[in-house]
Amino acid sequence: MANNILVKLRRSSRKTLGPFTILDNYGNVLGENVSKTSLINGVAYSVANNVTVIIIKSSGDCPIEKSISIQQIPANQIAAMQYQEINTGCLWRHLTDITAYNRFYGKTAPYVIEYPFAYQYQDEILQNVKDYTRSYKYLPIEDGVFNDNTAIEVNGFFNKAILYNGQQCSGLLNLVPKPLHNMKEYLKYPMYNADSKTITYTKSDNFYQYNTFWGLTKDKMKTLFLTSCESLSIDKVLNQDNMDYGKRSFKKEPLRAKYLKVRHILDNRSDLRLVSGFIVTPSQISYK
Repeated sequence: MANNILVKLRRSSRKTLGPFTILDNYGNVLGENVSKTSLINGVAYSVANNVTVIIIKSSGDCPIEKSISIQQIPANQIAAMQYQEINTGCLWRHLTDITAYNRFYGKTAPYVIEYPFAYQYQDEILQNVKDYTRSYKYLPIEDGVFNDNTAIEVNGFFNKAILYNGQQCSGLLNLVPKPLHNMKEYLKYPMYNADSKTITYTKSDNFYQYNTFWGLTKDKMKTLFLTSCESLSIDKVLNQDNMDYGKRSFKKEPLRAKYLKVRHILDNRSDLRLVSGFIVTPSQISYK
């Protein structure tokens, strides 16, 4: 014999976005990829008469699991239920794994560092970027006692970069190591993607260096960046609608201004510890 139940969300944090998986206390899946809106309105299921507990699991940056006993509630009370948003938090444990850095509960978070440069009286044209960054990778500790001797220095660098000033922007630059002793592969770069441009970087004398960039801004009357709604820790995101990632064979304007900002991003791995020393942006005075 089966019983009909109604699963309805009454309270949750705004960060609990779902989707949700609904199960009974025997592990039977009642619903998958259930949206938050559907749960707020109420979702009906048919369960066996021996089911006493419903389990709700959510995914996302802050996954939760909630077990609720099945209760009999009058229909008028169910109709009067109103959804309420509350402020709750997740308990995040850090530094439990020395081999992982910008990873939180299985998800890699972007590591971002931005350098500002101010020039003198005249405008200057950016020629290339040279960054002195040391990359360390920690090996697993067998005895469970942390020590710095488990770190080895490896070749690793940021995988993305954005160069910009007040009116110009390089767009999103995907950084990949230059293919060594392979001219055929090297001639494939730069690669023009729909929302980025892939260029190569080299490492010489412990400097990571790249130089294939130019201004890609479509309309200087529109913003270069937008405010992110994903997290308060993200200060801004690139306005991709205002970037032209075409080849622009005869319109490669150099980055020219009285100041420059270099934004480096690492978001494709979490096993590196990047120690930034200093960055150099060789430029030449732009006479007009």
